Amino acid sequence: MDSTEKYKAPALDKGLDIVEILASEGTSLTQGEIARLLDRSVSEIFRMLVVLRRRGLIALDEKSDRYYLTTQLFELAHRIPVVKRLTVAAAPVMQELAKKCNQSCHVAVRSEDNVVIVSQVDNPGNNVLSVRMGARIELWRTSSGRVILANSNPVEIDRAFAEIPPVAGMDVGQLRTELATSAKLGYEQMQSFVVKGVENISAPILGFDGYAAAALTIPYIERLDGGTDIEECRKLLVEAAATISVQLGGPTRSST
Repeated sequence: MDSTEKYKAPALDKGLDIVEILASEGTSLTQGEIARLLDRSVSEIFRMLVVLRRRGLIALDEKSDRYYLTTQLFELAHRIPVVKRLTVAAAPVMQELAKKCNQSCHVAVRSEDNVVIVSQVDNPGNNVLSVRMGARIELWRTSSGRVILANSNPVEIDRAFAEIPPVAGMDVGQLRTELATSAKLGYEQMQSFVVKGVENISAPILGFDGYAAAALTIPYIERLDGGTDIEECRKLLVEAAATISVQLGGPTRSST
């Protein structure tokens, strides 16, 4: 027997079934229609409807006797600050990634013309390369910023090109091509703009809308004593970013 089957709450199950059926149908339903769709009797779900109304999760149109979902669930889901949700979800995944690769990693979010480092984990070895928590870096001068932008709404991408001047020497046409390639691959891998000998690997963390909420990055340094090679680190990084994405309600994305 599945361990989850040991603990049952039939009333709670009925209430959640009602919420799910109203969400999946995408329209208001009468008490009879809900009962029929759930294959339950009208009297069986009556008390559930009363409780759900009292808690504000559903409402009743008195004129038509039809029930519909309120925005309460949506509001509850958004009471947790995005960055807090992100860092809580990312922390254990980043710890595991740093351990497997013996490389530091960090998570960045966009803040206007910059990215801000909101979470950082050092590798377990003796030699550590890391980015300071809270550091702000120009959007175009970091793989994190480029990956976030590459996986943003197309309108937002156009706005960024119009309002945020690329770094001197960057060709706009080439930059657009690089962003499109990054979005297609699901990661970016390129030499650091600021530290010689460091190769950044960055992958998007996708939100519920399918666009980048953040980026997970390894500033990869080659170790002369061996260790995990950059191709394997890239694979693990993309998998880690996908894991965090799912926890944020985003879509899954296969590793490359």
